[in-house]
Amino acid sequence: MSEKVIKSKNVDASILVVGSVAYDNIITPLNTGERILGGSASYASIAASYYAGVNMVGVVGHDFDEEFINRFNRRSINLDGLQKDLSGPTFMWTGKYHENFHNRETIDIKLNVFENFRPHLPNSYKSADYVMLGNISPDLQLHVMDQLSGNPFVVADTIDLWIEIKRNELFELIKRINLFVINDSEAEIITGESNIINAGNKLISMGPECTIIKKGLHGAYLFHAEGIFALPAYPVIDLQDPTGAGDSFAGALLGYLSAINDTSFTSIKNAMLYATVTASLTVEAFSCDRLESAGIEIIKSRHAELKNIISL
Repeated sequence: MSEKVIKSKNVDASILVVGSVAYDNIITPLNTGERILGGSASYASIAASYYAGVNMVGVVGHDFDEEFINRFNRRSINLDGLQKDLSGPTFMWTGKYHENFHNRETIDIKLNVFENFRPHLPNSYKSADYVMLGNISPDLQLHVMDQLSGNPFVVADTIDLWIEIKRNELFELIKRINLFVINDSEAEIITGESNIINAGNKLISMGPECTIIKKGLHGAYLFHAEGIFALPAYPVIDLQDPTGAGDSFAGALLGYLSAINDTSFTSIKNAMLYATVTASLTVEAFSCDRLESAGIEIIKSRHAELKNIISL
């Protein structure tokens, strides 16, 4: 199959993104951001919106900034599934990155209205052909899948917390999804394998059609029935804040697959290139700022650069 290149957003394609919408307080070796837009659904939706229409599901509290709503609207993200819970404030996460951004520490988590969040899909969302389940609790991810009709292509993410406290639910989820996207440390916790090849093969044996294991600055590996594909990260020079890079990667990847309506091995490999360069924008500024403002031409330019880097 020849590569399908994104020329502009496919307005006829759409994906469903379910996850968190949050306020983040972030401390890095370079700067600090307070009450900035965060959450897995925020990053994934904005990244995906370069390629396809997005239907978002999440929850915010009574304090959520109307300007953030306007930012989603400017990206033409459908917010019919974004619940507003007036009983309390929005989910808030505070984290600190240490020297060279290698280690991240969670300083504080206030779940607030997210604690009682139960995703409810509007009827117009239930027939989605492409679905991203952000790193919310596995039982909530399963709850979303139970509301879906048809046979959608489902991508899911998770975090080490859910692996530790919701292991059975997570394993049930893995059996039902098409693509599992996690980082290397999470893959090791799930499989008990420190070797990434062994971990990837073991994850495939657990049910999903394919899995992508991310290695941060060292790129990502795709494990698929048709083979293994390894891709380096785009060489970012101006690293400011790594938060949301993984969510941006998954959102852009699914947005691309929806836009071309193809989930073959070749198409997933091509999607990884677009996902990698889209995520590279995220880390160049706090919050979704750079991701949101960069524009499709920069994504296409970086895609060409990355493709040249991996070509013989």
